[in-house]
Amino acid sequence: MTDMPIDLVEPAPAATQAQASPATHSVAFTFGDPTPVLDGRDILSYIECWRNGRWYEPPINPNGLAKSFRASTHHSSALYFKRNVLASTFVPHKLLDRDTFAAWALDFMVFGNGYLERPTNMLGGGMKLQQSLAKYTRRGGDNLDEYFFVPGWKQEHEFPKGSVHHLREADINQEVYGLPEYLSALQSAWLNESATLFRRRYYNNGSHAGFILYISDPQQNQEDVDNMREALKNAKGPGNFRNLFLYSPNGKKDGVQLIPVSEVAAKDEFFNIKNVSRDDVLAAHRIPPQLMGIVPGNTGGFGAVLPAARVFARNELQPLQQRLASLNDWMGEEVVRFTPYVIEGEVANDASA
Repeated sequence: MTDMPIDLVEPAPAATQAQASPATHSVAFTFGDPTPVLDGRDILSYIECWRNGRWYEPPINPNGLAKSFRASTHHSSALYFKRNVLASTFVPHKLLDRDTFAAWALDFMVFGNGYLERPTNMLGGGMKLQQSLAKYTRRGGDNLDEYFFVPGWKQEHEFPKGSVHHLREADINQEVYGLPEYLSALQSAWLNESATLFRRRYYNNGSHAGFILYISDPQQNQEDVDNMREALKNAKGPGNFRNLFLYSPNGKKDGVQLIPVSEVAAKDEFFNIKNVSRDDVLAAHRIPPQLMGIVPGNTGGFGAVLPAARVFARNELQPLQQRLASLNDWMGEEVVRFTPYVIEGEVANDASA
């Protein structure tokens, strides 16, 4: 992407246009350079995780991941879809109920880290597992087996050593914290959000991206110009279906012109950006579009739902279940167990065959 200089030429006042000396000047500016992903992330290869006193800070701010969670419709919906399928196949245990499991699984997929604490009673026996929010949980700087819960400034709670299970999505730059798999699709999720916000402003502005009202008719006086400006201000937004009447006796044909600014491009690019960014997000989450309830834009559609569900269950759901079942090794018993992911229509077809 290259800079696009734009020259703005300002006309000279009428009284000085006849003079020989030039009365105009050019101003060049750019819209800014694109921000490359690699340059901004190269520093992580050097500092990895910053040590903040007693614990390590995550390489990526969890607050940013939490805010980006709902940046795009398909981003949050894909994560919720996986969470719901996992929770529906999970078999509750006396030490881990379904709600705690669902929150733990969602934390793992959003932040790349999932934490479960096993508190002990007065006799030293294990109690029911409790979730520790990944957004506020930190690993110790002196010993990675130490964990802290830091919800705010000067608010910290140190967990007893060995009482926290950490499910981590492996990262290639550091071994302290996990990072989510969808990081490469965040740019597309943010672009999707920006396109939606632009579309809202576009609609509230009167379904156009702005225009230039050019008046060169000498018959117009300042009072008429002010009245026209006020009428145009009131003709935008939800009540923009209005007609403007202008009476200009002895006026020229092109004395008043309304020049739109990128109106056609604004309409066309919105749908292209939404579709392309949606496909990027779904590719990062590896979920077939027909399982997300997306309406196909072609006559052929996305194909049958059942084969897509089988592929999703084998290639995405089962690996996630196996990752979550690693808690059993830490607990020393089978706490996490799943039922097979079966679709009712598939069972009926198999029975009839």
